[in-house]
Parts: sequence; C-alpha cells; structure tokens
Amino acid sequence: MLQGHGDDSYRYAQKIIADFSTNVWYGGEPLGLKEYIFEQWSAINRYPEVMAESLSEMVAFHHHLNPEQILINSGTTESIYLIAQAFAGKRTTIVTPAFAEYEDACKLYQHDLIFLPWTKIQELPALSTDLVFICNPNNPTGKSFSQLENWVQQNPETVFVVDEAFIDFTVQINSSISLINHYPNLLIMHSLTKAYAIPGLRLGYIVASEVLISKLKSIKQPWTVNTMALQAGKFIFENYHNIQIPLKNLLREKERFTEKLSQNPVLKIHESTTHFFLAETLKDDASKLKQFLIEKHGLLIRDASNFRDLTKQHFRIAALSPEKNNLLIAALDEWRNY
Repeated sequence: MLQGHGDDSYRYAQKIIADFSTNVWYGGEPLGLKEYIFEQWSAINRYPEVMAESLSEMVAFHHHLNPEQILINSGTTESIYLIAQAFAGKRTTIVTPAFAEYEDACKLYQHDLIFLPWTKIQELPALSTDLVFICNPNNPTGKSFSQLENWVQQNPETVFVVDEAFIDFTVQINSSISLINHYPNLLIMHSLTKAYAIPGLRLGYIVASEVLISKLKSIKQPWTVNTMALQAGKFIFENYHNIQIPLKNLLREKERFTEKLSQNPVLKIHESTTHFFLAETLKDDASKLKQFLIEKHGLLIRDASNFRDLTKQHFRIAALSPEKNNLLIAALDEWRNY
C-alpha cells in the first residue's frame, strides 16, 4: 500500500499543528542521537556493512542470543517483504485488522491467504497454514494477545511471524524474543523507529532460529541498511537503559484523553493497551472527519477505513502531549455540531 498510511501530512497544503495519525513516540529522537550521528558523518563516504553485522552483534548481546539469530533490516516493512518472499507460494493466515503490508507482500509472492479476525484467536484455533502474521500489540487496535506462547506451542507446523513494532508502548505483555530458543516456529519482527522516533531512518530487525535467519539471508539484498541508520542503532543499544520513553506517563495521559473523548456523544472510543487506539465517528464518516480536522484545526488523524474488517467510520488516534490532546478534544466537540 503505497498510499493510505498515517503521517501523510506532506500531502496537505494546510499547516499541521498536531499529528495524531502516527503512532511514533511524539517526544522525538533520544537526546544526543543527532549529535552522535553527525559525528559519524564521514562514514557515508564508504559503503555500509553488507548485512549490518556489527549491529547484529550488539542486538544479539542485548537479547542474550547469537548473532546468527538476528537479521538487521531497513525497517519492519523490509522484514515483511523479505519473509513473504522466503515463503513464496505458501498458505498463510493474517490476523485482522492488520497492517496492510502483510497482505500486500503476501499477494506479491503468491501466498494463498486466509484472514482470521482478532476476536477468534482468543480460542487458540488450530491452524492449517504454513505461516501466520500477527501484530502484538495489534496495529491499528492497540490490543494485546497474552496467550501467544500457548498458540505457538499448539501449532508447531506453522511459523508464527510476530510483529512487535509496538511492544515498547504497552505494559500488558512482554516481548516474545525470550521464547526464541524454545520455539523454532517463532519469528519476531522488531522495530527501532517507533519508540525512538526515527521512522525516516528506517531500521528494524528480525529474531528467529539460525535456520530461519539463514533462509532469509540467502535472499536478502546487500546494503539495505544505510550508514546513518546503522549508527543510530549502535547509539540506541549503547545507551539503551537511559533513553526509554516515559511509558507510564504516556499511558496515564492516554487514559485521561480517552475518558474525555468518551464524553462526546458522536464518538465511540475503543479500549487499547497502547498509547494509540481506535475510535468511530457516529456522524458521517472518518474521511470527512479527517478533512474537517485538517481544514478547520490543522489536526491530523488516521482514517482507518482501509484496514480489513474496519468500517468507513473508524479512525485511529495516538495520544500526544496534554496540550495537543486538548486541541483534539475541543475540535471533536465542534465536529459534533458541524
């Protein structure tokens, strides 16, 4: 899906005062990262590492794994397409609603697709597919699935591709990376762009068994991770314990924000375990609401109607600072009578 993602403010002439459409941490990149990258600027005169090997070693050390269990990529989207290519033509389940790139990548590589609603996975259904894509916590709903290990254990013939792009934004579940050595059918995609606010650099990694990583490496293109992204990754893991987002404060503000929004009679607010959440407009549809907020208030939301299983009324919001959240609360009160 080349169009239809959040953070599309570049498409509008109107100045955007607050962007609620992206679920990237609103506080910006970690203190010191920019200076660190510029100190490494001369490195762009040389080719980057072919497979970002030095960063793989740092990530492996962080997770108490072997470097052969790590594959650094240019963001989770590269990971998705690489996995889809490695399993081309396979029978694949996608848990919905879901990031559209799972479906797009699988269609590109001729997968036979089955769609499984999130509400059904609580039953830990038996799977008849080679692969399953699940985002945990889920995008766009922000819901978390706590029974993942049981589901993986009960379906040993299915490779579970778990997208943990938003694991840093919840306290309800922990990363499944600690399970890697116990389940050879588990493959985890991790993002370094969301919590550290560097989506423009494109950086993420895959954690899996040495067998699965070797399979992915055999088809991966060289030099996909540029030098500046590689340096950013090194900074993150060198300073990991000092640069984490203030998650408890962020989630506390999300709760205040959603409580205020729930008082608006033309809105339906859905529960989530993350700082972002789904909502529905009970008046008109999300595309009209989006235009209203842009044109009248310079505020941007994510029209979520293009997610499979959602409706034209659905939109996604990520909590920002209290001041900006209050702007949206007031604008949505105005929408009610518009």
